[in-house]
Amino acid sequence: MHPLPEPWLRGPLEGAHALAAPVLYSFQQAREDLAQYTAGLSFEQLWATPRGFGSVGFHLRHIAGSTERLMAYVQGKQLTVEQLAAVAAEHDAGHDAGADRETLLAELDRVFREAEAVVRQIDPATLAEPREVGRQRLPTTVIGLLTHIAEHTQRHVGQAISAAKWAL
Repeated sequence: MHPLPEPWLRGPLEGAHALAAPVLYSFQQAREDLAQYTAGLSFEQLWATPRGFGSVGFHLRHIAGSTERLMAYVQGKQLTVEQLAAVAAEHDAGHDAGADRETLLAELDRVFREAEAVVRQIDPATLAEPREVGRQRLPTTVIGLLTHIAEHTQRHVGQAISAAKWAL
């Protein structure tokens, strides 16, 4: 049996506008790739920093955290104190319940599901609306943010896969 084609090759997404769909495909690709390439990693391997790479755990936390933060901007919001504080904790393995593979993947899935709900509600007529990012309130648009979320997610998925391979 052949594996499924990549998400973007599985056809249109019901309830999603074609211009917003790429970020949804990116989330599904990330879920599948990260589940596959992190399978069997020990806690130590998950948080290893081979050859100076960011750890797999960092990339999982960073994808979730950055998606949540960027989606705030999509909605025209600025970041909360809690979201800003979470940035500093992304590298911290700790030995808490939130640092193991299953918990990190579940948190990533939760953030993706929340983001997907927002994306599915976006009126395509608002894709060119201006948005501001960060303390400097740098200019972008709704579609600019969605594009960045998709490409940023995939960039870190690739780095997580490389870190996972080096950690073995």
